[in-house]
Amino acid sequence: MLGLLLVACTRTETIPTGPSLKKTFADDFLIGTALSIGQIEEKDSLADALIREQFNALTAENIMKSMFLQPEWGKFDFALADKLVDYGKKNNMAIIGHTLVWHSQLPRFVYRLTDKDSVSEFFTNHITTVASRYDGKILGWDVVNEALNEDGTMRGSIFYRLLGEDYVTEAFRLAQLAAPNTELYYNDYNIEQPNKRAGAIALIKKIKEAGVRIDGVGIQGHWHARRIPLKDIEESILEYTALGLKVMITELDVELLPRNFTGADISERMKMKDDPAFNPYVAGVPDSVQQQLASDYEALFKLFLKHRDHITRVTFWGVNDGQSWLNGWPAPGRTNHPLLFDRDFKPKPAFYKVIEIKDNLN
Repeated sequence: MLGLLLVACTRTETIPTGPSLKKTFADDFLIGTALSIGQIEEKDSLADALIREQFNALTAENIMKSMFLQPEWGKFDFALADKLVDYGKKNNMAIIGHTLVWHSQLPRFVYRLTDKDSVSEFFTNHITTVASRYDGKILGWDVVNEALNEDGTMRGSIFYRLLGEDYVTEAFRLAQLAAPNTELYYNDYNIEQPNKRAGAIALIKKIKEAGVRIDGVGIQGHWHARRIPLKDIEESILEYTALGLKVMITELDVELLPRNFTGADISERMKMKDDPAFNPYVAGVPDSVQQQLASDYEALFKLFLKHRDHITRVTFWGVNDGQSWLNGWPAPGRTNHPLLFDRDFKPKPAFYKVIEIKDNLN
């Protein structure tokens, strides 16, 4: 999913020691977050302190996508990706590569390619070069991201159009060869919904039937307050597990603001309106809304704990509310509050509710 390219200013405050997500769920699953460029470069001491205290798995919002790793044909820039890997190593955190193949945030030169041979060359060289560089240094790769339409059919991306319907299987085959010591995942949003889930299952079966390795599936948890599809999520966990896959919740946030469509396709946009109801929480979130967010996260983590034998990681898509991509999508200039930590990195009621779930089980 698209991430905001934020470079935070340097601050020297420290956060108080308190409950820790990674410690609370240490026996259950990894707790991850997505890092911005500034956070990877450790430019914000407050963010850095919170990351180290709360999380044990890291994903880059942007800098491991192809437009950043290969901005020009055959010319790779691994500086920031290497910094992320080093950050994880020194802090004993797992690193997830995101992503080898995605129809969006491609290098500009790819959009100018019109023939199968050129796209195939880029596709093969990019996967092989990047996956092999980090083999054994990261836990896993989102090999292919968002290859499906909402009805479960294949998205008509440049890869699908020019390489054919087997391009996903080929991507996993190339990744398997280049990264034999790295887990390989398919990652998508709304694949807990029945139609799209069926498409994902068919795609996964196709990969496996070809004798190609796929280790897990990432359910992007881009959900909405008061409308968490708990039944669909649970059914999906069970169905993906039945395929012999690990299940991860990969981009978790719970949106509070209204919009006129569902899903998380970054190509969709919504025009800003002057109506304050369109952006109601600029000055802060009322307690009733905070409690609703807490209730939604409580329900989600109760479900995750119920299936902790199948779920290996829960990753939040951002460290705090100010970093969330939902401030700029599907319309710019909105003030969203979808995570467990507010813009000052302070824990919200939802954070304590999630911690209490595990405490109450002990």
